[in-house]
Amino acid sequence: MRSQDYDRLYLSPPHLGRHELNYVHKAIEDNWVAPAGPNLAGFEADICAATGAGYCVALTSGTAAIHLGLLLLGVEPGDEVLCPSFTFVATANPILYCGATPVFVDSEAATWNICPDRLREALADRIAQGKKPKALILVHLYGMPARLPEILAIADEYAVPVLEDAAEALGARFRNQPLGSFGTVGVFSFNGNKILTTSGGGALVTNDAALAQKALFLATQAKDEAPHYQHSEVGYNYRLSNILAGIGRGQMELLEARVKRRREIFAWYQEHLAGRPGLTVALAPEPAGSHSNRWLTTILLNPAATSATPETLRQHLETRNIESRPLWKPLHLQPLFETTPMYGGQVGADLFARGLCLPSGSAMTEADLRRVAEAVRQGLGQ
Repeated sequence: MRSQDYDRLYLSPPHLGRHELNYVHKAIEDNWVAPAGPNLAGFEADICAATGAGYCVALTSGTAAIHLGLLLLGVEPGDEVLCPSFTFVATANPILYCGATPVFVDSEAATWNICPDRLREALADRIAQGKKPKALILVHLYGMPARLPEILAIADEYAVPVLEDAAEALGARFRNQPLGSFGTVGVFSFNGNKILTTSGGGALVTNDAALAQKALFLATQAKDEAPHYQHSEVGYNYRLSNILAGIGRGQMELLEARVKRRREIFAWYQEHLAGRPGLTVALAPEPAGSHSNRWLTTILLNPAATSATPETLRQHLETRNIESRPLWKPLHLQPLFETTPMYGGQVGADLFARGLCLPSGSAMTEADLRRVAEAVRQGLGQ
């Protein structure tokens, strides 16, 4: 059959409930359509309640949150910032916004997140060169908690503050503590493909009242206290609108259910793709203490056991109108960062060469899942 004979199955589409309209309608009725209003305060309170953070600032994107977070940690032109290579470019681009240089660190196999051993190696080497990094960006990739005890201990040993990129990890926990609450600053994304969405949006969280106040100041064009518009430093137009915050309020009511469904989808794939030669449903079991939100279900192919590659399988799924996506291409392999320092690299490169993300949207039905599984089996020639 032709691909157009099938309804499109997207990788991770938005999944709205019924409550979002109530908040949006109220905002329009009350004329709260600017980046100010009661939905903003309510959304920020909801995020604090879900994450345990003391303070939250709702912003236009997770990228904006990382940018402000780096500024709050004092990152300036000429500084270096440690960052995993195996992640989306939005993790590293804000380092460039600050005029700083990323120092990339490879992943480890258990969680696919930054490797503690390579992290220590990078820190020791940069310090030996007289270039102590100003901050560490810690990512929880695909909603899987990183090796927090080891990583935080190393950061503390070297007195390097941590910015926790939990853009993909809302609702995930480590030892029952929500991700995003372990660093000096935490960030979330509410982009359309995330587990919850505000269409476009993000948030910065912290337990430091002064940092939260500074983030809000910078996000609203750094307007000084004056009856007229007066500015003493560079600011940004990063504040989320009250309408989009209303969508977020309705979405936050669904967080527990959305995480539960994503985990069910992961378990379904794990069960129904088990035993396929050359294929592994990846990141299972979860490392001790971890509770992933299973934002995306990922698979790894073994070239010794199958002639299929992630690209041939992706193309086959497209013939069935099913969207899939390669794993993140490591940033040290991107043209933008070809001269950037890198510690390790083989783990991330191998994952990129062998991995694929499968449709994981929380609105998927049993029939949708069976359609994907059958297409995967066909793509493997089984």
